[in-house]
Amino acid sequence: MRSAQVLLPAEVAGAPAAEAFERVTREPATFADLGLSPAIARGVAEAGYLLPTPIQQQAIPLLLAGRDVVGRAQTGTGKTAAFGIPMLERVDPDRHGVQGLVLVPTRELAAQVTAEIARLGRHRGVSVTAVYGGVPLAGQVAALRAGAHIVVGTTGRLLDHLRRGTLLLNGVRVLVLDECDEMLDMGFYEDIVAIMRYLPRQRQTSLFSATIPAFVHKLVDRYLTDPAWIDVEPAAATVPQIRQVAYEVPEQDKVLALLTLLNEIEDEAPLILLFRRRQDLVDRLTLTLRRLGLPVAGLHGRYTQAERESTVAAFRRGEIRLLIVTNLLARGIDVPGITHVINYDMADSEEEYLHRIGRTGRMGREGVAISFVDPWELPLLDALQRRTGNAIEIATLPIYA
Repeated sequence: MRSAQVLLPAEVAGAPAAEAFERVTREPATFADLGLSPAIARGVAEAGYLLPTPIQQQAIPLLLAGRDVVGRAQTGTGKTAAFGIPMLERVDPDRHGVQGLVLVPTRELAAQVTAEIARLGRHRGVSVTAVYGGVPLAGQVAALRAGAHIVVGTTGRLLDHLRRGTLLLNGVRVLVLDECDEMLDMGFYEDIVAIMRYLPRQRQTSLFSATIPAFVHKLVDRYLTDPAWIDVEPAAATVPQIRQVAYEVPEQDKVLALLTLLNEIEDEAPLILLFRRRQDLVDRLTLTLRRLGLPVAGLHGRYTQAERESTVAAFRRGEIRLLIVTNLLARGIDVPGITHVINYDMADSEEEYLHRIGRTGRMGREGVAISFVDPWELPLLDALQRRTGNAIEIATLPIYA
């Protein structure tokens, strides 16, 4: 991954912004250089963070200086800490009520972000609560009434609480829109606009997104004030520890191709994340492989929250070796030990491909990304080769030898 690039408007004025820009361009090498409070510095150290990632190096000083920020960075680059650490610094633990709000697209991501921010702020005395659907309201209401300082939630359940009066946002100082492209792609624009009506105008807003298409720009223009733009190139395109392999496989041969590959995997304890395009295709392949006696499970949006959490936990423990998911569900699965990603159905775009394969090769580990490419998908493979600098190995399966 190359270093993050910070793009600040030419007309930026004022000491805080200039100070932030000066600090950012020095690219601090350690968290100590970021000027964190002792409580947060202790939490960061205990969480196992050694050196700040590029997105953390660039975003943290800007956010601490009070700037609005737009960050282009994919999952796995450390962006939760990039916005979570400044949010924890700006929250007053002695003040009752919600001061920080993070909007996310999925329940899984809400739980993941909540756990990470709580871990980083454990010595700050800040209460962090997750708010999402699929679970009873009562527990969330109790946590909010107890004085949650930071709320991480999905838009639908947040609106439910707001309309019931069980959540007040008039004291919010910091707002974060995480995985913004995914939220808008899922049709949550109107929900976001509705939530904005409950927020004070005087606040800091940051937006993090893997891609910045026109519909994300629209949100930036409407709700952010003179933001600094941070650009982190997708790690998956350049990370050398991910071996990328593509096989031309027509649909009718894919089950046999998968079984062949599974038999050839040399890892003693592989953890494999496999992508299918639709929920019904996840169910169909899961049933087929279970009938063959494989330790496999499927996940998609129709599963309950309890089922999702139980399945991901079993996958993390290695009780399930092959997890079949849709793109959406994979956003909230943070399992650093994934050894293989299999694109059983090819990604629909270059960005989606990079999101998928970035689930392996995490935290310095080696990983393998395998793609089955239908003959009609070869133009996309050519585009991916250009994007990755011909990093994808084109191979032939033994079934065609």
